[in-house]
Amino acid sequence: RINLQNDLQTSDLCIRGATNKYRPPVFKVNSRFSYFANGEVKIELLDTVRGKDVYIFQDVENHEVLSLNGGANKVVMTVNDHVMSLLVTIDAVRMAGAGKITLVVPAYPYARQHKRKGREGLTASLLGHIYEMQSVSRIITLDLHSREIPNAFSRLNLDNLHASYQVIRELSKIVDLTGQTEDLVVVAPDTGAIDRNKFYASGLKLPLALIYKERDYSIVTQDAHSTNIKSVKLLGDVKGKVAFLADDMLGTGGTLLKAMQFLKEQGATKVICAISLPFFTGDAIKNFDEAYEQGLFYRIIGTNAVYHEDLLNREWYISTDVSGLFANVITRIHYNQSLSELLDNRSIIEKVVKQTTPGKTGGDAGTSDAALREPQGPQDAPTEEQTENKEG
Repeated sequence: RINLQNDLQTSDLCIRGATNKYRPPVFKVNSRFSYFANGEVKIELLDTVRGKDVYIFQDVENHEVLSLNGGANKVVMTVNDHVMSLLVTIDAVRMAGAGKITLVVPAYPYARQHKRKGREGLTASLLGHIYEMQSVSRIITLDLHSREIPNAFSRLNLDNLHASYQVIRELSKIVDLTGQTEDLVVVAPDTGAIDRNKFYASGLKLPLALIYKERDYSIVTQDAHSTNIKSVKLLGDVKGKVAFLADDMLGTGGTLLKAMQFLKEQGATKVICAISLPFFTGDAIKNFDEAYEQGLFYRIIGTNAVYHEDLLNREWYISTDVSGLFANVITRIHYNQSLSELLDNRSIIEKVVKQTTPGKTGGDAGTSDAALREPQGPQDAPTEEQTENKEG
């Protein structure tokens, strides 16, 4: 169980004092990580977790410079380094007698290796099997790259969250969603992104366009720098309109930059893109700096599910906070409440759109933001009756 101070129903240890006054829960488990010269890692838990529900947070895409071993070593950890650190942490928590183990991994590692060609492996599935072998009971992640990945789990529960509400809240600050002063069109950058962009088009009551890439399948290539694209066509109209694109992740950004340039050539006045997992690998930030100076796009809306300190001072980048979403999901899981409203927040998005005026977000007012705001305490956990009414 999570140890909530002064909460008789969930706490193993009650502190003297009034129980009707909420105090922040004791979530953090102190630990010590040791990194050896050969690259191995060891973890020691400094607090007991026996019988507790443990939530392990890991940003596997954090490539910032980290200080290890008390600042003696400064390294940049790869995805593989983070995954290995995560696995040894899970093992230590399991062996310490934790009740249930939940992984909070905003960027699911190896999500793009969800299908195989020839003699390739299925690494996304492999990690799922490893997590289950380590007695992980649940994974909470953001905008999973492929809907096939949960099929790799036989016992483990996976909650796939979406940042659509947070994105629309930021979008409403920079464009007129009512259509009174600006024409807005949602554009799917490729056929694989149709469902995601169709969701935005439906929620915002906007037309949907598609960038269709005709390929020459006689050309076989697995090199990211070469392509078999024969021609690019636009199904829809963006001339004189603001084009809004949404995708789940951004790596080097080459495909997105080409899509932005193509939309500008087709007459789009502005190009705005929303990315749930902004990796910005390689020279991506530099390339987008140059593209912004050339006027190829107006803004990119990303989330803080992936941390990039260099991006925060860019005029063209907007970071939206999803920590409240994750916190609310964890709270509802702990109190055995429904997650339906958080996994499919169409009704909340509709309220935001109705209350929105140019330059002001309606998501910060009234009840439209209540369901996704950061929980303030146990009293914020919805009752079953409240949950049923909202979903009804």
